[in-house]
Amino acid sequence: MLKINPARLLDDLRHLRTFGATGPGVVRLSLSSVDMDARRWLAARMNEAGLDAAIDGVGTVFGRSRNAGPALLIGSHTDTQPTGGWLDGALGVIFGLEIARALAECEKTRHYAVDVASWIDEEGTFSGFLGSRSFVGENVDEAVRGARNREGVLLGDALKHAGLIGTPRVRIDKTRHKAYLEPHIEQGGRLEAHGKSIGVVTTIVGIRELKLRFTGQRNHAGTTPMSIRRDAGAALVAFIARMDEAFRRIADADTVWTVGRIELDPGSFSVVPGAADMYLQFRDASAGRLRAMEAALAALIRDVNAEGKTRVAMTDSEPPEEPVVMDAALQAHIADAAEALAPGQWERMPSGASHDAQVIAHHVPACMLFVPSIGGVSHDFIEDTAEAHIVLGCEVAAQASVNILEGMSA
Repeated sequence: MLKINPARLLDDLRHLRTFGATGPGVVRLSLSSVDMDARRWLAARMNEAGLDAAIDGVGTVFGRSRNAGPALLIGSHTDTQPTGGWLDGALGVIFGLEIARALAECEKTRHYAVDVASWIDEEGTFSGFLGSRSFVGENVDEAVRGARNREGVLLGDALKHAGLIGTPRVRIDKTRHKAYLEPHIEQGGRLEAHGKSIGVVTTIVGIRELKLRFTGQRNHAGTTPMSIRRDAGAALVAFIARMDEAFRRIADADTVWTVGRIELDPGSFSVVPGAADMYLQFRDASAGRLRAMEAALAALIRDVNAEGKTRVAMTDSEPPEEPVVMDAALQAHIADAAEALAPGQWERMPSGASHDAQVIAHHVPACMLFVPSIGGVSHDFIEDTAEAHIVLGCEVAAQASVNILEGMSA
């Protein structure tokens, strides 16, 4: 078994945490001054580990092994949500760094090539998955010109302020990069609830994000009898109950749906709402189930419109994302490593969250490994994972990496 250095691993994770530390969490938004400080530190750590590392033209930190390929690429992200945890993304990047060091320190594995990446803006401060999309060759120039953060700062201006304009952008090399591994915290409570230590990801779920507008008639809340009201808000609330019932008939244990925002027009105590907007998201690992949910939603909308009191129109809030299946052979390598190091303490599971792996999987075989999140909490300052699970996760990822690299060389 490949030996990692647990103290070094944890020290690097803790030091990365200091960049943007806010209470128990971290605020490190993409291309902020603290994010760039963290990226410069990370590039230096990669160089110390014997990788040739630099920050590319969109902000991705990329450390390239000096060994010839074929290479395993390990990565995730180090930017955070506005109220971020210290391990979301960061864990996978530091795992990659530690695995690269451990391989170099072992006589039997020092010839293997592992490249390590911290992709920029996975969290979408400006444009989600910017780094991995740029890496695989997607045209991100429109985003660079037009994307803005919450404060209205243009992405291009942020890159200029960071001194990255004109810097080359790292690109995938399919003659070198034969597989991608992304270790990550689970960001949910399934592993903890099942008493498991490692998750082998089967699929990254597909997502639908929709806006439903209910249109009725604005009217006086005191003088309009209930029998003749065309209340868009009441219609929206009733629709949610009918939608829940329809979705539950279709769903399996991993299907989720969320009404994340409701807006009433005009939003006054004394006015019957004339319009109401509902922002809906649902996720599933099955493309067929997602289509069935879309069909059920369309049928409910037809029923409401046929009833006549209010009208409903549905539009995409964001383009649909299809489920992405992780490579079966790579899953098997992770499962073998997990069984060797933590027999019976692992399970296969979908990822309910999006990750850079879903972008890269369309270009090279990709896989993911999860470690438990305490209380199932992520995207919050209290996000955490037990140190024993962090170390075990890195040990499993390291052995899986050896398994994958040996398979490449066979």
